[in-house]
Amino acid sequence: MRIALIQLQYADGESVPDRTDRVVDLVRAQAGHDLVVLPELWSAGGFDYRAWPERTQTVDGPVVSAVAEAAREIRAVVHAGSIAEAPDDESGPEGRGLWNTSVLLEAAGERIARYRKVHRFGFGNGEPRLMEAGEDIVVLDLPAPADGLRAGLSTCYDLRFPELYRAQVDQGAELFVVPAAWPAARVEAWRLLLRARAVENQCFVLGCNTAGTHARTEMGGRSAVIDPRGEVLAEAGTGEEVLSVEIDPALVRECREQFPVLADRRL
Repeated sequence: MRIALIQLQYADGESVPDRTDRVVDLVRAQAGHDLVVLPELWSAGGFDYRAWPERTQTVDGPVVSAVAEAAREIRAVVHAGSIAEAPDDESGPEGRGLWNTSVLLEAAGERIARYRKVHRFGFGNGEPRLMEAGEDIVVLDLPAPADGLRAGLSTCYDLRFPELYRAQVDQGAELFVVPAAWPAARVEAWRLLLRARAVENQCFVLGCNTAGTHARTEMGGRSAVIDPRGEVLAEAGTGEEVLSVEIDPALVRECREQFPVLADRRL
């Protein structure tokens, strides 16, 4: 399976339409890959909380639709990163009506999964004050041409909560897809946690982070592909970069058979 992680760099001066056009061009350039992944909140601005209300989208809005068209053109499964989702007909249990929502698209451009971020970052501010918490664990078999692995979806701050990934493994996950807007100040935690989630669950991990500086926050970059043994197959630097990596889906089964640690769980 050939995977591309697009570590997008952006700053405050770029408009959402211009950024969307640029992202679509980057996705189109990944023709020949089976799975393409974008980072968290790239259209809304990962730390640009004040701008979220004016940059909301629906899952069928212009941002996702533009990425879906690119997916159709290159015939790849595309994780469109996440949007600040404001549905037309839903307000949520806290009445905020806004979610940090990831969207997975099949090669025909149709939406096959929506994941609303469960763990909101901000310690009472930012996401917890503005957004609803997601409630559903999302695990699914990836369709062609990325078939061969069962994927669990999560987003950024979720990475700090291992129980989410254990729950995904219990639903058959073999690959974790983690879009993020993880800041440079804590990037070593990002690098460590990506490997930890891979090792403890014997899963591939795709961590697609953001680069650049926006809302006075420097992003950490260091997107990475980790194999089920915890080995780093590829890691980006701190600027805009595309990681292109070939992975063997059979490695998950091989690792779990050779070192069956998951069978020894007791709690």
